[in-house]
Amino acid sequence: MATSNQSRISVIEALKSGNWKSVVAMFLYFDTGFTVWLLFGPALGLFISKELGLKPAYQFFMAGVPLIMAAVLRIPFGYMLQAINGKVIATMGILLSMIPPIYLNLRPGTPTLEEIIILGAFLGMGGASFAVALPVAGSTYPKKYQGIVLGIAAAGNIGAVLDGFLFPPLAKMFGWKLASLAAVALLVLALITVLAWAEDRTPKKPELKKHAVITFIFTFVFGISVIFGLYLLINWLIAQGSMSPIKLKTMLLLLPIVIGGFALIILPPVYRSVLKERDMWKFILIYSITFGGFVGMSSGVAFILESTYKFSPVTSGIIMSLLALTGAVLRPIGGFVADHISGVKVLVGVLLSISLFNFALAFAAPVLPTGLGIVLLFGLFASYGFGNGATFQLVPLRWPTATGITTGIIGAAGGFGGFILNQTFGLIKEATGSFNMAYFIFGVISIMTLAGLLLLKKEWSQWAIADRNDNRVIGESN
Repeated sequence: MATSNQSRISVIEALKSGNWKSVVAMFLYFDTGFTVWLLFGPALGLFISKELGLKPAYQFFMAGVPLIMAAVLRIPFGYMLQAINGKVIATMGILLSMIPPIYLNLRPGTPTLEEIIILGAFLGMGGASFAVALPVAGSTYPKKYQGIVLGIAAAGNIGAVLDGFLFPPLAKMFGWKLASLAAVALLVLALITVLAWAEDRTPKKPELKKHAVITFIFTFVFGISVIFGLYLLINWLIAQGSMSPIKLKTMLLLLPIVIGGFALIILPPVYRSVLKERDMWKFILIYSITFGGFVGMSSGVAFILESTYKFSPVTSGIIMSLLALTGAVLRPIGGFVADHISGVKVLVGVLLSISLFNFALAFAAPVLPTGLGIVLLFGLFASYGFGNGATFQLVPLRWPTATGITTGIIGAAGGFGGFILNQTFGLIKEATGSFNMAYFIFGVISIMTLAGLLLLKKEWSQWAIADRNDNRVIGESN
């Protein structure tokens, strides 16, 4: 009991050491952003897919477009944060995220998949909020509390819970188009809170403002163009009958490379220079597994549940919400534990558990009762949540004066990882009739990443534990 009280006091002490209202504002910004981000996945994806008659690969692609756009937009969002107040960026992102549900309800009749793809690009603004929400939330707090504070802000992942609990029942009662308007109400709440409470103390370089804004616009337009263009090309090639449709659809896995490469190329050399660091690439790989796994599975698990266990859209949404809740709640706990024993130690355990749960789902789940299969999914989501908190406890310790751009790049990796996982599940399902091989592939990737982390454990441990007596604020670091 004493330990529980001490932990509670420690959390309260941490929140009082900075601007807790700003943390709340960033939590709501990320929370509502995460909700609209997955609107075409667990929220309404099953309803849209049924109405449009989509096969698995395009089901997951529809859900994946917002994932990849959020991933690439996190880079210019992080870049803009180096020059522009985070409150301004958040306001812009919220307003642009409102466009899809408003358009869907102004447009008569059923939209085409082509329209859904373009609208999905705008939903990516919600996922890109991560690159702003975390640095701004942590900017008024000392280094020693970054794990718990960033964990609380990033628990906006809980927005995925609303996707499963709120939208499917509304879609069943009023139709999926009308149900999407609930997202607008949530975004208005976030906008009011951000304007009233958000405070950004991250270091700024005003001379970068013009280039940062141009970079954002070019990245957004390029992203939509490449996604839409590749989709049209694949459909044209399928119509020509020169290759099997499933083989052609694997071309969609090229999107992260093409779009991500473009976003990095147009960044100034000084910001691209972080990619020369070995540690950055390790963080990119780790976060593509932890957050990529969380958001990729959150986006596609409703399709998995319906296909594997024959659940209805509403039941699939409820289970998905509980899975997402598990991952979201454990994110700040992962950050809190990482503050005390270091994120490196936490990540070692996390990567091992992710691989084990994936292998279990690949080999054991198909022959287990439904209930036990769901339990394994809960274990997987719990591992993802813990790992997300631990990863971003380490980032401000490793790059204390460049948290905006590093958060943007690493966050982008998480989104790209989510798209790749999401699309891989859809492609393997359409090709083999089951998801087993997809689980196995990602289990192997986790084991290989763990091996690489163990080689760096001793080196990283030298900077991975924050000084408990260091009260300097991250936003004021030299």
